[in-house]
Amino acid sequence: MLRILLLLIASFASASIWAQHELHLSVRGQDAVALNGEVYLPSLEKFVSLEKGEAKIEFGDEGVYPIVVYVEGYKSLSRKVKVKGLITKAQVELERLNINLREVTVRGGDSSNTGIQRLNAIDGVAIYAAKKNEVLVPADMAANKAVNNARQVFSKVPGLNIWESGDAGVQLDIGARGLSPSRTSNFNVRQNGYDISADALGYPESYYTPPTEAVERIEVVRGAAGLQYGTQFGGMLNFVMKGAPEKTGFELESRQTIGSFGLFNSFNSIGYRKEKTGVYGFYQHKQSNGWRPNSQVDQNTGYLQIEHDVNEKLSLRAEYTYMHYLSQLPGGLTDEEFERDPSQSKRERNWFRVKWNLASLSADYKISDKWRLNSRFFALMASREALGNLERINRIDNGEERTLIYGGFQNIGNETRVLRRYNFLGNPANLLIGTRLYAGFTESRQGEASNGSDHDFTYNNPDDLEGSDYDFPSRNAAVFAENIFRITDKLSITPGVRFEYINTRADGWYKESAYNSAGELVASQKVEEEKELNRAFVLGGLGVSQKLKNKTELYANFSQNYRAITFNDIRVDNPNFVIDPNITDERGFNFDLGYRGKPKSYLTFDIGLFYLAYNNRIGFLTIIDSTTYLEKRLRTNVGDSRSYGLESFVEVDWFDLFRSEPIKSQLRTFVNFSYLQAEYVSSEDNLVEGKEVELVPPMTLKTGITYQRNDFKVSYQFSYNDAQFTDAYNTQEPVPTAIAGEIPAYWVSDLSLGYKYKWLVAEAGVNNLFDNQYFTRRATGYPGPGVIPAKPRNFYFTLGVKF
Repeated sequence: MLRILLLLIASFASASIWAQHELHLSVRGQDAVALNGEVYLPSLEKFVSLEKGEAKIEFGDEGVYPIVVYVEGYKSLSRKVKVKGLITKAQVELERLNINLREVTVRGGDSSNTGIQRLNAIDGVAIYAAKKNEVLVPADMAANKAVNNARQVFSKVPGLNIWESGDAGVQLDIGARGLSPSRTSNFNVRQNGYDISADALGYPESYYTPPTEAVERIEVVRGAAGLQYGTQFGGMLNFVMKGAPEKTGFELESRQTIGSFGLFNSFNSIGYRKEKTGVYGFYQHKQSNGWRPNSQVDQNTGYLQIEHDVNEKLSLRAEYTYMHYLSQLPGGLTDEEFERDPSQSKRERNWFRVKWNLASLSADYKISDKWRLNSRFFALMASREALGNLERINRIDNGEERTLIYGGFQNIGNETRVLRRYNFLGNPANLLIGTRLYAGFTESRQGEASNGSDHDFTYNNPDDLEGSDYDFPSRNAAVFAENIFRITDKLSITPGVRFEYINTRADGWYKESAYNSAGELVASQKVEEEKELNRAFVLGGLGVSQKLKNKTELYANFSQNYRAITFNDIRVDNPNFVIDPNITDERGFNFDLGYRGKPKSYLTFDIGLFYLAYNNRIGFLTIIDSTTYLEKRLRTNVGDSRSYGLESFVEVDWFDLFRSEPIKSQLRTFVNFSYLQAEYVSSEDNLVEGKEVELVPPMTLKTGITYQRNDFKVSYQFSYNDAQFTDAYNTQEPVPTAIAGEIPAYWVSDLSLGYKYKWLVAEAGVNNLFDNQYFTRRATGYPGPGVIPAKPRNFYFTLGVKF
């Protein structure tokens, strides 16, 4: 692999093209005095010093380029300059700084409103050079934002596999490259840069999803993203929330949505800024009756952000998020029931409740023009409770006592990063050093609850549970570093390293039960258990980026990955499967090779190849119960897998392509296509080796067309997912319990409209336009078990105001 990377570096270096055009920039203050400082060039990802108010900047091509000018004591200035001919002269004037404005961020100079952008090589106190990434901008999307419709919101991110399990978009379930979509657990999920999952080590599932209406942008960094954000295989998903207005005064936004099946969503936010202080907050209420019986949802979410500029160098920000939802779960179906009537419900006594409290405090400090520091403290107090009948879906619910599984989460952590700019061999370089300290505490309890139908989340015997009672403490310490070495103006190399220490413990007891051939309990005993695992290891990575002449880029990235087992999963008693107590951690690596850019104003693309090595992959095998002689699924290390394929995205503005003079309309088409192959290359089970990896649709396609004129927008989207297996044996015919079998190929269409007039916004749409009957998931536990039908055709209408 090292030899391949060296060859790539050599080939990229030979393709380097030297600048031929110069920009002579003059920077003055309001009193005409020459200013010393720095000029940042997003398109070249470099800084140029201002000496006596002058800077000479070389470009390889003529064109329009964004620049950001920084001078201490003056407001940062962001503008675009047109470079034409061998020498172009430009002068800018800066305004003295009365209050400390937040740092200006220019995202690749792309001011389009297509809903997707790219991260700069350096963004804030983070390095993204040569990493595969997408930045999604919800404000520019024609989508059903009220229900967080992931099929639409993430439509321009190639290679994603999305479970459509919820009726009102309460939870997000996305996976990539053959990784399970279950509650996005293979991604490091963050809000404004800090963790929001239940327990990053002990239970890395995300039950809270920020409302799309409150999100400014979504940063998706996939594959080789582990060195800065953890060890996970999937990458990082960061929801950047809206904030206080830039200018002094109030800002008010209110959006009210109604839709099919009793959907009502109310989103209301207010922002305020005065001098050095900004405040932003929102409240969201969502409710729905659901399209199936017994599927009601009631959710409330609140958020408060306060930021204060202490002085010109230091700014502080505090945040608090509260979320609570209660949902009734209609249960899964067998395949025969789904074909006959997907709207039916097999369970009326299953409920799910989540309470989420997030808090963070962050500090940004400009140590000097060359040193920047960011430190984030974050804490979580949360719980999730699942109540109901977990028995196989092909058995009738006779009204016995229900199972109640409680999970409580208390976490606290800090991440601190320092970014240093310096010169290396005459070119600017950037060094990022960071640390992470994290402590998680998960409490898990399982026992019997009432035999009623209501949402009574209390145990029948709280002092002597029938299932288990555990504490799962976890500790994590990490040190990481990345450095951008710019060999030329266009070629950069970014090595990285991460040292990780993980400690996970389990302390509690479970009841070991024996059943006869009729499935009746004949004996039970309490088993005390105490386990501890310590790991310390080093992960490495290397990225290469070559800027080309036509505003495009070749990039390659390699990074090692690691995923620790979770004790919490091991001790859940589920009649649909058992868990191997000797299950071990997963290891592997990601490799990306791609070509992306925006060579013309009408064309944007990102086409790449990837390779994912996944060792000790955890999945399900089939065993025979020694007592009942019935088949059971065993969750264990199935084997080593390899995934590889093509991920591509192309978008064209047809009016821009063919027009001879500027017009106010756009007609954009995008194509998001991926082709994946994944197989088990080794396994102790001979029936698994050589089989396809589960949850990998070989082909996915999302395409759409958007017409926009001024403030009117209409968009049509088509999505197709190939058939995929749900177990390592590649079981094609469904089993009676419906927890294994093929997920058939499906396609679905969405139509959305939007119009904005001054302060008034109106949006409407139809999801699943042609009312297709399909499903994306076979659940082994909640919200099933069994086939979980996707939502049929439904409508929504949103009316909003913004002052």
